[in-house]
Amino acid sequence: MPLPSLGRLSSRTNLKAAASSGRHRGAAKPADDGVVEDTELTSYLAALAPDNDLESTGSGKRFGEAQVYQLRMSLIASQQLKDIAAERQISPQALAQEWILERLNWEGQASSLQDQRQQQAGDLGDLTDEFHFPADAFDAPVAGHR
Repeated sequence: MPLPSLGRLSSRTNLKAAASSGRHRGAAKPADDGVVEDTELTSYLAALAPDNDLESTGSGKRFGEAQVYQLRMSLIASQQLKDIAAERQISPQALAQEWILERLNWEGQASSLQDQRQQQAGDLGDLTDEFHFPADAFDAPVAGHR
């Protein structure tokens, strides 16, 4: 196999072709236009690419459709969070996330309970009526009683 000429390489395409020819065992054969596709590199990059544009934390952990929030806290609140997290042997971020998720769960349950009560009140309102009696209706004795 002849070695490429290194005398006059003027384009990036030529550099790619010269660098890839004969150096890899499984290298692809050059195409008619002189551009060589490195299938090994392509498959490697495809394996690294996230599926369906899922976001990543940078550490390889995917969080899909999750949203990232930034919180600004006073120094006192921040120190309290750090102290409590240290006592529980977890990170302040994990503790804050746990608290937020617990509160959201609590709010959801409270809202659901309130909706149920309103639904029940609406159902009872259909079954019962509010009666208004005249003020003097109970002043007269009932007939037949002493």
